[in-house]
Amino acid sequence: MFNGFHDAANAVATVIYTNSLKPWAAVIWSGIWNAIGVFAGGIAVAMGITNLLPTELLLDTNIYHNIALILSLLITAIAWNLGTWYLGLPCSSSHTLIGSIIGVGLGFAFVSTDNSFSYVNWAKASDIGLSLILSPLIGFSFAIFLMYVLRQVVKSRLIFKEPATNAPPPFWIRLLLLLTCTGVSFSHGSNDGQKGVGLVMLILIAIVPGYFTLNLSKNTSDVRDHVSVVHTIVSKIDANELNADEKLSLSKTQYYIANFDSILATGVVLADLQNHQKAGIRKDMVLLGKEVKTLLKSKNLNLSLSNKQKLKSEVDELKSITEYAPIWVILMISLSLGFGTMVGWKRIVITIGEKIGKQHLTYAQGASAELVAASTIGISTWLGLPVSTTHVLSSGIAGSMVASKGIKNLQAKTIKSIAIAWLLTLPVSIVVSGALFILFRSVL
Repeated sequence: MFNGFHDAANAVATVIYTNSLKPWAAVIWSGIWNAIGVFAGGIAVAMGITNLLPTELLLDTNIYHNIALILSLLITAIAWNLGTWYLGLPCSSSHTLIGSIIGVGLGFAFVSTDNSFSYVNWAKASDIGLSLILSPLIGFSFAIFLMYVLRQVVKSRLIFKEPATNAPPPFWIRLLLLLTCTGVSFSHGSNDGQKGVGLVMLILIAIVPGYFTLNLSKNTSDVRDHVSVVHTIVSKIDANELNADEKLSLSKTQYYIANFDSILATGVVLADLQNHQKAGIRKDMVLLGKEVKTLLKSKNLNLSLSNKQKLKSEVDELKSITEYAPIWVILMISLSLGFGTMVGWKRIVITIGEKIGKQHLTYAQGASAELVAASTIGISTWLGLPVSTTHVLSSGIAGSMVASKGIKNLQAKTIKSIAIAWLLTLPVSIVVSGALFILFRSVL
């Protein structure tokens, strides 16, 4: 819910400040489409969140350690989001959540005596970090480009003027802004909503691993069939044609497949497996996907195109054993995100609508910023990457202001405050979350 009311302004600011919708209608409409977006967005981003932490940390047998993990994540994420919302700063909930998760991983590494593995999935963290860094640059530059295109294509100068006080825009402009508002709301739900799903799954796996480590609704015989197909295709790979790193990936792939086969050979259903077996399958499944991805990228791989496609699709089917979320989790997040959008929108709306630029938001600026935000977030969701809706849209508003009257059209004080909040969010979240985890571990 905190994500909803913190990020609500990303969708509703432009339609409110261009008089396209009344505030009450805008937040209700946005809330509905946020909720729809959670259901339609899949779970790729959610799984990226859960895979930031290693299975060993999530499946700690000490329930108090797991409680320490959950409290550290929730307190850090909620406190920072609530603080920046109160100050009216459009700060990234994505940075806060991801920083909190990394902080817990580093905190666990600090107190742990087992250094045989990394407590943060740095490969996944780097992918996510890159998407978060690039998104505001894309929002800023593409908004400038889109404003230029509009000036060249649209003959009517009306969309480049400030809206008349309390007067709605012409129908076609109103429709355009309503569509862009809907697009941002939907894409926000499909991306940010998945982060909520990922956080809930982290909590469920940590607290009740016996029920949520694996998707227990999967049929064991179907899983064995997929394992068999993967084994058959992998056995066709000629190791002599691979380089040293690729041979290692092949060896690891064969090892993970053999592990699956040995566990499933008994015919036991997934629900009847011991917790350590479920944990082993989850860990091996994550690693199998990584190694197969490496092999499929190799130019030395002597498989036909059809076998490559089949191998990828079969591994994707296998990954559905661990990459899932119960429908009730998705429903809970969609309702809380939609409700949150309807509650606390006003503080951030004022910042985005009045304080980023020196001029009143025009129709063209609002449409450009939201169109860029909706498309950027939509592509990121499709790629399975979490991206900051706040960063993209705020940067888009800034870009549209610069496109109108140059850099002097930005309010330096507001931009400085937002920039400081953006820069501090990730390191502060990491430090606070890690410190809380160490503290809670010592007292619980």
